[in-house]
Parts: sequence; structure tokens; C-alpha cells
Amino acid sequence: MLSRLRSSRLLRVLLALVALAFVGYGLARNWHDTVSALARLSWWSVAGAFTAVMAGVWVMMIAWQRVIAGLGSELPLRTAARVLFVGQLGKYVPGSVWAYAAMMELGRDHGCPPKRTFSGTSLALVVSLGCAVGLAAATLPFTARSVAEQTWYLALIIPVIVVCLHPRILTWGLNLALRVARKEPFDQVLPGGTLLEVTAWTILGWLVYGVHLWLVMGDLADDFSLYLLGAGAYAFAWATGLLFAFIPAGVGVREGAMILVLAPTIGTPNAIVAAVVSRLVFTFADVAWAGAGFLLGRRAQRPAETRAST
Repeated sequence: MLSRLRSSRLLRVLLALVALAFVGYGLARNWHDTVSALARLSWWSVAGAFTAVMAGVWVMMIAWQRVIAGLGSELPLRTAARVLFVGQLGKYVPGSVWAYAAMMELGRDHGCPPKRTFSGTSLALVVSLGCAVGLAAATLPFTARSVAEQTWYLALIIPVIVVCLHPRILTWGLNLALRVARKEPFDQVLPGGTLLEVTAWTILGWLVYGVHLWLVMGDLADDFSLYLLGAGAYAFAWATGLLFAFIPAGVGVREGAMILVLAPTIGTPNAIVAAVVSRLVFTFADVAWAGAGFLLGRRAQRPAETRAST
């Protein structure tokens, strides 16, 4: 599959179109619920939620770029945006390999070995998961007690996460996964300073993500004191959706988990609206950043092509 992606520009274009088709299908399938949800909200809350998600996605991209740099490939922001944002469209295609495959080949185009892109993306995903679970465990006991009582074990996970984020342990776990997949182990450890920097960017990204639910819930319930609930609810929902990697972008699972957390505080109808709008703004943000990443990547290539011709 990777060889075909590498040699066929047409196949890459087709993969991007298939991903966009699945995005369109998901939106069309839930069109009635989406329109009903938007009708209950002010334009400014939807626009603010979209802006917050766009900002959060950019922060997460910086975290990913720093991981790749720590492993030896210094990608400029424009190039990193192209590799990550365009490649991430693959997560909307059924199957768990398309986003990885696309990112590995896009990274290769810019001098980042596929193995390094795979390892860096896996490391960034583990760090993001650890930060998400940590945020949920730190906020839900105080904002959603009924859910926290059923998920009390999350608090026990925090020290495990801290230990597992040690560079050597993180690399050991990744190499174990590579051996199971019958691939060569990775022989480079992410520097501790880089890991701290990546963790800081990732935590910031999750806190920015929390703004989008805070705005939506504030508009629905006329209560703008629910930021911690929104931040923890989305982190919990995302981590839950990640457990079902075979479902494209965690569709349905993430929304169900979010409704479970939000309903006791803002009511089930409002929780459903918040979950639908959250999915909508993230989907449009993914598409918007993919388009921007493609354009930024083309601009980054032009100076290199000009230097090569001279």
C-alpha cells in the first residue's frame, strides 16, 4: 500500500477524495440533528467554538512537530502543517491505517523517514492520551460527580501516566509494539527536555479545546461557569473514542461519552446539542486545516524548488 501511495499521485488524490466523501457522508447522515442543534445556538457561540477548535488543532500540531524534531527531523511549521493536517483526513476513512499511511508518505516527501513519522506520531498520540486522561481525572470529580463515581479508576491512572511518559519507558513501549508488528525497533529516545516541551504544548491544546464546549454550554444553559466541565468532558470523550480505533474518528462513541458526562449538569437535550455541535466544528476544522496545510505546503516547496533550479 505504501509503495503504491509513493509511486502514484493519482492514488493519493483519490485517497484524499475518499476521505472527504466520508466526511460529507457523516455530515449528511446527521444533517437533521445538526440543523436542529444549530438552531438553538447563537451565531457567536458557534463561531467562537469553531475558532477555539482551529486554535487548539494548531497548538496540537506544534506539539507533533516538536516530537518529530526531537527524533531528528526539523520540519518547518508550514511543512509540518501539510504532513499532519492533510494526512489526518485519513482518519475519516474506515480502517485504522490510512492516516498513518498518508502521513508517512507525506513526511517522506519532505525528508522525514516513514519510520520516524510513525514513531513520532505514535509518541505524540500517547502523550495526548495521557494528558487527556489526566485532565479528565483532575476535573470530573469536581464537575461531574455522578460520572466520576463510575470512573473513579481514572485517578489511579494519573501516576501510571506520569511514569509511562518517561522517555525511556515511552520508547520501550513503542518498540514493544513494533516488535509485535514484526517491525524493526526504534533506536532513538526522545530527549527529556523535548518531552516536557511536547507535554506543555499538548496540555495547552487540551485547555484550548475546552473553550469550544464552554461557549456552547454557556449559550445553551446561560451559565458560563462550566469551563472545567467542558474541558474534562471533551478530554474524557476523546480518550473514550480512541479506544474504538476501528470506528472512523470515533464517530458516535465520542458523542455518547460526552452526553454521559454533560447530561447530569445541563440536561440531556442540551448535552445532545453540545455533542452534535462539537463533532461539527471539529469536522470542519479538520477540513479547513487540511486545505490550509495543503496550500502552506505548496508555498514551502516553491522556495526549495527555486533554490534547486539555481
